[in-house]
Amino acid sequence: MPEFRRNAFKAGVKARKLQIGFWQSLCSNIGAEICSDSGFDWLLLDTEHSPNEIPDLLSQLQAMELGTATAIVRPAWNDAVIIKRCLDIGAQTLLIPYVQNVEEAKAAVAATRYPPHGIRGVSVAARASRYGRVPGYLTKANDEICVLVQVETGQALAQIEAIAKVDGVDGVFIGPSDLAASLGHVGNPQHADVQAAMKNAVERLTAIGVPAGILTGNEDEARRYIDWGYLFVAVGSDVGLLAKNADALAKKFKSA
Repeated sequence: MPEFRRNAFKAGVKARKLQIGFWQSLCSNIGAEICSDSGFDWLLLDTEHSPNEIPDLLSQLQAMELGTATAIVRPAWNDAVIIKRCLDIGAQTLLIPYVQNVEEAKAAVAATRYPPHGIRGVSVAARASRYGRVPGYLTKANDEICVLVQVETGQALAQIEAIAKVDGVDGVFIGPSDLAASLGHVGNPQHADVQAAMKNAVERLTAIGVPAGILTGNEDEARRYIDWGYLFVAVGSDVGLLAKNADALAKKFKSA
């Protein structure tokens, strides 16, 4: 019989081990397969700002099976139906966008838990349980689900401790671009006020023992965030990597 799948990412952040990740926005199973074997601890499969749908996610999860990276799925919204569908196809770690308060954090957690601890609908033959072949999946699943919530506005930042302390929240991800926009510096997450807010956020989360995450495509920024105490850090994206290197390659020959 198939064994119950353990969540390596959840175990890593729980043990306070730095988890280096990479953003996947190209909606490509081949891209996910390639990057899953690059040595990253996790890959983020995005649906909020990418044209990814459930069949696309399924193919990407399948493509990552033999890689070293854990899949994290970002649903388009904090919606119980969307979350249920992501879990049923085998996602174990979810990054829930735009969580503004304790009530929304509780709703996110509840959507990932079977009753009586939540409202996740029960399917006895979904891919998550290897189509019903994993013994005891329904009683074990809650323990391996990892819920990360995004704090990305000034309003949410003001309540970050309360959000982070919600039972079932395993980590808090700071969204630099939306936080910058919320603080009046749209398009400029490097602004001193935004950087100060991100540093303040990780210090407050570290003080209460909750892992903090962030994304940047800049190496110097990534190292600074790690030094500040961010524990799960995405250090680039497939779109950024492809665009930057394609531009550089074209320039070499066009300029000649």
